[in-house]
Amino acid sequence: MRHALRLTTAPLVVAVLLAVGLVAAGDPRQTGAAAKSARVVELHIDGEVDPVMAEYVDEGIDQANASGASLILITIDTPGGLDVSMREIIQHIIDSRAPVAVYVAPAGARAASAGFFILLAADVAAMAPGTHTGAASPLLAIGGYPVSVDETMEKKILNDATAYLRSYAGRRGRDVALAETAITDAKAFTEREALDGRLCDLIATSREGLLAQLDGRTIARFDGRTNQLALTDPAMSAVEMSARQRFLARIVQPDMMFILLLVGVLGLYTEFTHPGMVAPGVLGGIALVLALFAMHILPINSTGLLLLALAIGLFVLEVKYTSHGILGAGAVAAMLLGALMLVRSPITGDGVSLGVAVGSTLPFALITLVLMRLVLKSRALLPQTGVDRMVQEVGEVAEPIGGGAATDGTHGMVLVRGELWRAAATTAIAKGARVRIVRVDGLTLYVEPADAALALSTSARSPG
Repeated sequence: MRHALRLTTAPLVVAVLLAVGLVAAGDPRQTGAAAKSARVVELHIDGEVDPVMAEYVDEGIDQANASGASLILITIDTPGGLDVSMREIIQHIIDSRAPVAVYVAPAGARAASAGFFILLAADVAAMAPGTHTGAASPLLAIGGYPVSVDETMEKKILNDATAYLRSYAGRRGRDVALAETAITDAKAFTEREALDGRLCDLIATSREGLLAQLDGRTIARFDGRTNQLALTDPAMSAVEMSARQRFLARIVQPDMMFILLLVGVLGLYTEFTHPGMVAPGVLGGIALVLALFAMHILPINSTGLLLLALAIGLFVLEVKYTSHGILGAGAVAAMLLGALMLVRSPITGDGVSLGVAVGSTLPFALITLVLMRLVLKSRALLPQTGVDRMVQEVGEVAEPIGGGAATDGTHGMVLVRGELWRAAATTAIAKGARVRIVRVDGLTLYVEPADAALALSTSARSPG
């Protein structure tokens, strides 16, 4: 009976254990879905494509790949930018393990010039209604302005750009011939024209709508592999610029660069004219270095720099010479024009704004004029140490100057600060008269009567 009971209960125990195991494990389909929950990392290209923007996008793509993202979504709105920065971003997009979707949004946004190249490099190119792309002709700029080149150089630049576009756009399934017209003819395309011409893959009204269209879509990667996107209820995470990148991005703005340049010049001038203050020199040096960093990236116009240098020179002349404000007004005008001409991007046309130019120039002019006047005034002050400090002090004649008591012609003795000094004058001065010291030459004081009335009276009593 015992053996029969054991044989009867054994299957029951096994069934219970299996049931408990199934409950603990749950539905294997649900477990697999949870384990493969989609994660989308979002980046933003907003503004010109420069080294700071390239660093942000490159680091964001690297972080997304390291975290196992299912998709990298780059929302773009740019007028273009630097070729070297654009190529860095494209290289990271092509090398990314996770698929990359570039989305021109919101309505009214554009992916022009360098943005067009970036759009066509993506695994998925998408555009929002009311956006456009193209106008990707390369520009050669010197001094902040486009320059014309000879025919050979122009062909070289265009051929290099079109060959670079063909090297990856064809592998993405784009219409290469149509894409080249954006370079050779500077042609631009609306979102509908881009879709019909196979320059973009789809049109989406929102980010959520874009992800919904991509869910289940099979895309071809750059290396030939295919990847089916599973984006049902994805977890979104945005990668923002680091504090350092935000700081550098702010510095390379034309307005901030101009302010840093003025602060740097003013700080160093204050330190040179008032040695020992230390703080203005330190702050001015830091501001000037940051301004030079921004000028290395921004398209600087040499004419604007020359006008700023001219303005500083006119401020100096205004203090030294009486011009009834003409030199000062010229300095202000030169600084305003220099500020407005200092930065001129051939891509966007953006430069120092009028408000910042006026709001920075007028205080700079006022502070500079005040500092210069203080410097010149301090140089005109009498020495406060040594024998030169005696100039303009009043003493009393102890031995007549130019009288019979003088042993060597016009020389006499004066009592100043309780001390007897050898004195000389251009006119005879009697004993007991008060005199004013006009200069000191070695141990001889050159004096004059302390007042005009005394000078007349002493002259009348003097012989000859």
